[in-house]
Amino acid sequence: MTDSLKNDARLAKIADWLAQIDTPQPLTDTVRPASADASFRRYFRVDTAQGDSLIVMDAPPPQEDVRPFLQVASLFGDTGVTVPKVLASDIEQGFLLLSDLGSTTYLKQLSIDTAHKLYMDAIDALILLQTQSKPGQLPDYDRPLLHRELMLFPDWYINKHLKATLSDDQSESLNKIFDCILANNLAQPPVYVHRDYHSRNLMVMDKGNPGILDFQDAVYGPITYDLVSLLRDAYIQWDEEMVLDWAIRYWERARRAGLPVNPDVDMFYRDFEFMGLQRHLKVLGIFARLYHRDGKDGYLADIPLVMDYTRKTAYRYKEFSPLIKLLDTLEENTTGVGFTF
Repeated sequence: MTDSLKNDARLAKIADWLAQIDTPQPLTDTVRPASADASFRRYFRVDTAQGDSLIVMDAPPPQEDVRPFLQVASLFGDTGVTVPKVLASDIEQGFLLLSDLGSTTYLKQLSIDTAHKLYMDAIDALILLQTQSKPGQLPDYDRPLLHRELMLFPDWYINKHLKATLSDDQSESLNKIFDCILANNLAQPPVYVHRDYHSRNLMVMDKGNPGILDFQDAVYGPITYDLVSLLRDAYIQWDEEMVLDWAIRYWERARRAGLPVNPDVDMFYRDFEFMGLQRHLKVLGIFARLYHRDGKDGYLADIPLVMDYTRKTAYRYKEFSPLIKLLDTLEENTTGVGFTF
């Protein structure tokens, strides 16, 4: 353990826990940071005596609960997709010992040369997961949850980040836009939804590509949601023609697999775009909240790309012209105080 970690109280508890559990291979004293995410969870890598490595998840109660991770790891693992194996757990302390899926994320590996193969693997894994979906296994991605996510946009992006207050007419207009989005989302057939199926949570694997991480918030909901997360990624952008091509390839493979996607490809792509708009508005709110509430400013640099997705989608559908008008008004009102889209 490095000197910088020796004064970390949680790390001391992790070291004590690791010393007490039985593992297939003895562990060495090499606990070191592996990664962190947008929550309170942290991840550490530890070596075994044989030279392999394992991952320790630190999910401190009461902010985090490892039980959803355990449930979804079992559920997703049974479908045949690649997820970490749970080797040991301490639910009360919030510790898990997991198999290590490596350190090469899709985001690190993606390029114009590698993208098609990696995305086709991710699409095949997504279809494998979706075809085995069953109701009652995961929380429903229902209207209240989808609407709460949309409200992150006015509450955190508009009010906190832009320091703007909507008029009654603007609030009413935004609520009508939300109703339009949700009507489409809730009409889509439900499947297992990862909720963050994107380049930072997919690992490049020699076998069983991709490795899938950060699935503990999985739900049962709209069939296009994870495809939007994958192809309209907040951290990397592709030409519209490439996104359309990959989306159609998903649609073709999904239909062959018997998934209940819209049989009309144009209507399927409309579903994809409406679902994307829900996600983009939510993500704008989340990135603003991560900065203003949690002090994490690294996500501010990703806001312009998400806003670009939002505007391009809204421009394509007359139902969302009031959203473009609202965004234009907000941009005019905030440009003078240093906010840009």
